[in-house]
Amino acid sequence: MKAVAARRIEISIPGQTLTLLEDGRVLKQYTVSTALKGAGEISGSEQTPRGEHIVRARIGAGAPAAAVFRGRRPTGEVWSPELAAQHPGRDWILSRILWLSGTEPGRNRLADRDSMRRYIYIHGTPDTEPMGEPLSHGCIRMRNTDVMELFDLVPAYTPVHIG
Repeated sequence: MKAVAARRIEISIPGQTLTLLEDGRVLKQYTVSTALKGAGEISGSEQTPRGEHIVRARIGAGAPAAAVFRGRRPTGEVWSPELAAQHPGRDWILSRILWLSGTEPGRNRLADRDSMRRYIYIHGTPDTEPMGEPLSHGCIRMRNTDVMELFDLVPAYTPVHIG
């Protein structure tokens, strides 16, 4: 893998896309789902925070596709329609987690605008969930195969721009 600074992630809220760049060149582009309630930085808003971030932590290496996470820990479950029927309305966090930390104090870092304290992730979601339309509770949702691929391509501290 090339130097960390050469890779970056660009997330377009209007376009509902996540683009992985290396030295300004597109390596991969994925369709995603950002927040149903739009863009915003305030804690409790259920909105996707904008601005500059970094991948602060990578969680789930080696977990199976559709592995279920609660509180950033694997539950030992693998998502299925039967499991979903047992937990209606649950916001599923599956396969991998890229936990984001804002880098702009007063905008997306510290106080009531802290992306990391808001538990803003790039994570997998059930394949039954639509992509390309805003439906999340603030995070950036991806298809499980896509988030697993992205996870393997980005180290911790990869820059992320959300706009």
